Amino acid sequence: MNYEIFIAKRIVAAKKYKSSISSPIIKIAIIAIALGIIIMMIAIATGIGLQQKIREKLSGFNGHIQITNFDNNNSEITLVPVSKNQDFYPEFKTVSNIKNVQVFATKAGIIRTETDFEGIILKGVANDYDWTFFQEYLVEGKLPNYSSEVSNDVLISKEIADRMALKLGDEFNILFVKNDPSKAPWIRVVKIVGIYNSGFQEFDGSFVIGDIRHIQKMNRWNDDQVGGFEVLITDFNEIIPKSNEVYMQTGSTLNSESVVEKYPSIFEWISLFDNNIYLIIVIMILVAGINMITALLVLILERTQMIGILKALGSSNVSIRKVFLYNAAYLILKGLFWGNLIGLSILFIQKYFGVITLNPETYYVSEAPIYLNFGYIILLNIGTLILCLLMLIIPTIIISKISPVKSIKFE
Repeated sequence: MNYEIFIAKRIVAAKKYKSSISSPIIKIAIIAIALGIIIMMIAIATGIGLQQKIREKLSGFNGHIQITNFDNNNSEITLVPVSKNQDFYPEFKTVSNIKNVQVFATKAGIIRTETDFEGIILKGVANDYDWTFFQEYLVEGKLPNYSSEVSNDVLISKEIADRMALKLGDEFNILFVKNDPSKAPWIRVVKIVGIYNSGFQEFDGSFVIGDIRHIQKMNRWNDDQVGGFEVLITDFNEIIPKSNEVYMQTGSTLNSESVVEKYPSIFEWISLFDNNIYLIIVIMILVAGINMITALLVLILERTQMIGILKALGSSNVSIRKVFLYNAAYLILKGLFWGNLIGLSILFIQKYFGVITLNPETYYVSEAPIYLNFGYIILLNIGTLILCLLMLIIPTIIISKISPVKSIKFE
């Protein structure tokens, strides 16, 4: 066995080591390492988790990329139809990693009940719609099916249902104003077959999902005319290059816009989370490193006699420094063990029980989302261990200054 490791193990196992003057300082250093890794894990898991959830919800309501007519319409309502007879529909063959292309149309309406009314946006979709997003946030009922004849089934949010005192299975009227205000509005009687709750109040408070054929009929569009296309991609990290590719592959009368371009302020805000994560990691590693440096210095000064004896027996400064670095590595690994155990427990509790809640008006989610990936956890542990050990190389220089003659004392 390597004798430096052997001596380091004997130091750790010694009873005197556990009751020495340095013992409380060592415990504080271990706690600092554990707290550091806990805070870093929580910062990364919640920061990335919040970014992903917000991106997921924005994409769920709008698709990753929207293709519409090239006009100056900046509202959520589609006014000028687009023909379905496009080279990229129903399959985008000229651009890779496209998950789905689906048609949509939107129209402003008013929900009217016997006691109240509420302005909404009816989003019409067809049988090519990918329901994965709404399946995750469905709280009651089922998803509508628009594959056969025109359907009056709609999917509404829990927020609208609560405000309008509606429940699963209820029928209600939606009024749509005609282009000529002097004429009576269109009235559609729809039935609630499903209720969703995404926690994104900006959309939950306004969107009702229904059959696109109702909008086509009210707008006097043909069956092959829609409000636009939503393009879903397989990897959100490629959204900018994919958006550019889609734009180049569409006709001159069409415009494509990614969800990042449509909601720039939200994406700029969530991009700031990365800076927060980096800052927390740097601060925590510095705090942990400084505590370990203090503990190691106390440990070295406490064992000057042992260092003198080892030097007298022929040990080099490098070998003795290795002894204390191995000792420090043991303390760091102990702190990392407890930190990972406690940190992962906290993250799993939050992931599956949602103990910590957030204000959805501010954060667009009702509870703190957790992103768990053992890849970043392993890298975080390895990085913390290596950086702390590199920081500890400097204080071990003091070992070379210790004289065997002055340090060895005989009783």
